[in-house]
Amino acid sequence: MEFQDRVLRCAECNAEFIFTAGEQMFFADKGFKNEPKRCKSCKANRAAGNGNGNGNAVQRVETKTTCSQCGKETTVPFKPTQGRPVYCRECFQHRRTVSEPRAVAM
Repeated sequence: MEFQDRVLRCAECNAEFIFTAGEQMFFADKGFKNEPKRCKSCKANRAAGNGNGNGNAVQRVETKTTCSQCGKETTVPFKPTQGRPVYCRECFQHRRTVSEPRAVAM
């Protein structure tokens, strides 16, 4: 498939920008289905944490909950999904180290 440069409009600042043939090839190789919505400067501002497109800073949710393993009260940086276990830092780290596959020496 041959790609050609295309002119797109930034969803944030409304400026036109070029979606190059090389960028289109990269998107196709990676299996990306959507074309870019922002120009390079708006994308860089967003990546730097300067807002989420409408001037509001992205806020993290801190939720107090009880560890499903040890019962200790803990705070997690997400809103837990009902029916799924939530672990404190210590239990999470312990479960992570136990479940990691060991390298086999030959």
